[in-house]
Amino acid sequence: ALSPDGTRILTASDDRTAKVWDVESAACLSTLAGHTDCVTSVAFSPDGSRVLTASRDDTARVWNVNSGECARTLSGHDGPVTSVAFSPDGATLLTASYDASARLWDASSGRCVRSLAGHRGNVMSTAFSPGGEQVRTACSQGDARLWSAATGECL
Repeated sequence: ALSPDGTRILTASDDRTAKVWDVESAACLSTLAGHTDCVTSVAFSPDGSRVLTASRDDTARVWNVNSGECARTLSGHDGPVTSVAFSPDGATLLTASYDASARLWDASSGRCVRSLAGHRGNVMSTAFSPGGEQVRTACSQGDARLWSAATGECL
């Protein structure tokens, strides 16, 4: 993932870490360590101050970019977390999992506010619409769904 200001790159790794790199110098600025299995997906917050990581350890984590500290661990999925995203305003977090669901989380409290269930297979990819009103999910069985972020209703 590229930071919103274009100065940093965020990478996921099988070594259970995510790394923040400087675009210009290619130097590693920080290593985000704490997951207990492979990191599968990464995202910068819209303002670039936070990072969201997904892992095969069934969790997602929110990190402070400047300190490299884990600010919050999101637990609740019953399978590896495969994809993560921030809402365009940064207030909501989105995770997808092998448990055939996606979840919306309050970024401030870390509380799960909505579970998007209905896929018959592993949810592999997820994203917010540009305005943040809708969520798109895609699963390993080949189907994609569009959801209301406000209600969790499949559209």
